[in-house]
Amino acid sequence: MCAGDALMATTLDRARTTGDADRRIARSDNIAGWTFAGPSVIIVLGLSFIPMIWAAYLSLTNSNLVSGGHFIGLANYAALRKDPTLRQAFANTLLLAVLYLPIGLAAGLGVAIMLNQKIKMIGFYRTCFLVPFIASAAAEGLLFGFIFDPDFGIVNAGLQAVGLPRQGFLQDPSEALVVLAIVYFWTQFGFNIVIYLAALQDIPQEVLEAASIDGAGKWARFWHVTVPTVRPVTIFLLVWGLIDVFQFFDLVYTTTRGGPLNSTLTLVFYIWQLAFNFFTAGYGAAVAYVLFFTSLIVTVTALAYGRRRRVTL
Repeated sequence: MCAGDALMATTLDRARTTGDADRRIARSDNIAGWTFAGPSVIIVLGLSFIPMIWAAYLSLTNSNLVSGGHFIGLANYAALRKDPTLRQAFANTLLLAVLYLPIGLAAGLGVAIMLNQKIKMIGFYRTCFLVPFIASAAAEGLLFGFIFDPDFGIVNAGLQAVGLPRQGFLQDPSEALVVLAIVYFWTQFGFNIVIYLAALQDIPQEVLEAASIDGAGKWARFWHVTVPTVRPVTIFLLVWGLIDVFQFFDLVYTTTRGGPLNSTLTLVFYIWQLAFNFFTAGYGAAVAYVLFFTSLIVTVTALAYGRRRRVTL
């Protein structure tokens, strides 16, 4: 019994020593991890969560960014229902999403399929489609402002050369949003191509070969193999695109400034106007929070739909 007790005590001492050593190593790892991650966490908290909390309080005041303003409760949110400019900005944003997203996703998949081939200079072609996405949107907005200029733009010069009438483009209320959607498509759908291309390269060749052996043609392989495989990617790009459209600002700022006649006014640009042009920062913060919750609801709905489709399949 004495020898057994001694052995048990020795074993417990070793376990205790090993546990202390493991805890010291874990503590050291935690310190090292937070040393590297700490600055990033501080930046995220400082530039994201703290401004969100401040904006939430701001939406409950009548602040003009110069003075602190007074607490007015939910009056800013109640005023949203009576704002016709807000309704127009929301309608313009939704119309921009309708104009861009279906064509952007379909074109992205189609071009990705073409670029997923073994042809010469394929890397060059892929780079050409990606460059507009990584280029500065502000610079692209200025460039397209010149291209679609009603008086000196190259597009109108081409139309006139073939005998067609000149167009107002970004200065015509009936055309401006459509032209802006075209510019937005050109700058953004390269991202869709890259994501779809990565998804296509993950499709096992054995599956495509088996479908071909079973007599499936190109269209059948596309519809029954490719489309179901890339459906999660499509849901991701749809959510990404919706969020991106809801944050649409830079091209509007560098081209139309929301005009003419508010025909290209988007939600984020309207928030910017409220805060920095009209100095109604409290009301602008309320609009920003409505936009945030709208984006959140749309995102959660799209993700839930995508998860349900995967379970069904």
